[in-house]
Amino acid sequence: MAETPRNSDDAKGKVKEAAGDLSGDRDLKNEGKGDQAAGKLKDVAGGAKDKVDDAIDGVRDRVNR
Repeated sequence: MAETPRNSDDAKGKVKEAAGDLSGDRDLKNEGKGDQAAGKLKDVAGGAKDKVDDAIDGVRDRVNR
């Protein structure tokens, strides 16, 4: 089963990659792969930010007790 795109960059990349594959346009296919990589990078960065925010909230909770 295919993986569901996590964000708009990933979805856009999958469409471009498929279109490039169908049309034989290597540049479009590679651009799609780049968009997908950018989407994955944004997901990783967003997850790291969430973990930092959670850690900060935990420290605040302990200080405010």
